[in-house]
Amino acid sequence: MDLKQLTYFVAVAEAGSFTQAARALHLSQPSLSKMVRLLEEELGVQLIDRSAKQITLTDAGMSILRSAKPIIQSFEDMSSELEEVVSLKKGTLRLGIPPMVGSYFLPSVIEKFLTHYPQIKLQIIEQGGKSLEQDILQGDLDFSMVILPIKDMERYHVLPCMNENLRLVVHLEHPLALMNKAQLSQLERESFIMFRSDFTIQQVIKEHCEAAGFEPRIVFESSQWDFMTEMVAAKYGITLLPEGICMQLDSNRFHTLSIEKPAIPWQLSMIWRNDKYLSFASKEWIRFVEAELGEHSLEQ
Repeated sequence: MDLKQLTYFVAVAEAGSFTQAARALHLSQPSLSKMVRLLEEELGVQLIDRSAKQITLTDAGMSILRSAKPIIQSFEDMSSELEEVVSLKKGTLRLGIPPMVGSYFLPSVIEKFLTHYPQIKLQIIEQGGKSLEQDILQGDLDFSMVILPIKDMERYHVLPCMNENLRLVVHLEHPLALMNKAQLSQLERESFIMFRSDFTIQQVIKEHCEAAGFEPRIVFESSQWDFMTEMVAAKYGITLLPEGICMQLDSNRFHTLSIEKPAIPWQLSMIWRNDKYLSFASKEWIRFVEAELGEHSLEQ
């Protein structure tokens, strides 16, 4: 039994399919099947029940899976540490962000980080918060900027980055444009323009509306806040956005006001798995973000 056999078996077990696992491993399905068969023969037990259309693990297979995953992770950590020694200050970081975060402090910290470490590659993936949580949990991302709360908080290190409230955005001819604040219950009959359902912020808004006694009537969903505000300007509905974004809006086209009873918090944090080895690049990225947050708070 070797590490490659274990890796192939884990890939099949997690994919639930020889075909999908072979595709992910860039192998032919017959080659992958043969490797798993050899592992079963060497161990003298059947690991996978192939009798059904969807493969399932036997009891022995479940036992091997539980043991194999930490072994593979330990080897990957060892390889990462060795690479760090051999290729100091090199590496790749994968960062996930929601679309609305790009205009905050991130551009400046990215510029400073890449200036100091030009050989470190920073891959940025932009998508909804729920997808980001899943990707970091599966190991497809190293860090994610997410909106709290998130599930399984105990599995992550959490670095708070921004703590704002959402503000209401209306067109200048809207009745609420004459006010500086409104209660959430006043929006019961409004048409809501929201981020898509795979964005955590939609769920946060819906939960607060339901607590205020109504279900928001969503007439339009998007992944881009600037498109959403253009729909507001077209008098298609109202929207709720973080304070920092509202400060960027043209006051000749939009009016923003605070929401009370209750206010809706927007808490942005950077998360990373607490069971994952931190490379040199990862440690430096965390240090740079913390330093930038300190400067950002001083400026405010």
